[in-house]
Amino acid sequence: MDPVTTMERVITESRRLVDGITPDQLSNPTLCTEWTVRDVLNHVTGGATYFGMVAEQGSVPDELVGQLLGGEKDLLGDDYKASFNAAADKAMAGFSQPGVLEKIVKLPFGEMPAGIALNIAIFDVSTHNCDIAQATGQPIQDTEVLETAIEVGKKTVQPEMRVPGFFDAEQPCGGAAPPDQRLLAFAGRKV
Repeated sequence: MDPVTTMERVITESRRLVDGITPDQLSNPTLCTEWTVRDVLNHVTGGATYFGMVAEQGSVPDELVGQLLGGEKDLLGDDYKASFNAAADKAMAGFSQPGVLEKIVKLPFGEMPAGIALNIAIFDVSTHNCDIAQATGQPIQDTEVLETAIEVGKKTVQPEMRVPGFFDAEQPCGGAAPPDQRLLAFAGRKV
């Protein structure tokens, strides 16, 4: 499956999960131990905006990185569903441009082809989909895309990316565990 199609499927799952979040669930804790559901959703919304800008412009001004990825700013406002969907639309528009995957882009940890940046987004958003699903009691419906996210993560997540607050050290999880549990463990969540 090509990365743009994979990301479309990841975003489709995200939209379904976000639509299923009730306002009272926004304060639920997640496996991202310092973040609530709202915090994770704010990060994913910021990430979608960030990756959309990277795809379109090649980089994001340094002063915006913390606001978009680090939760320094509330990006959800009063309508968290509309805010997420607008950001997801921006990301998909950016990565759907002809030739974009070969373009060199700048992320906080270096320059790389946009296709690799998209793989990082696939892994990150898929992981956070599992965080949100677990915290809100929703199932993941597209488990096939989780298998792809695990493989993408194994090829893309480098040791220097495994730092607290980004991707923690891989945690133990049996190979027969469901894909959401294996993905979360690979991302450093204790499952």
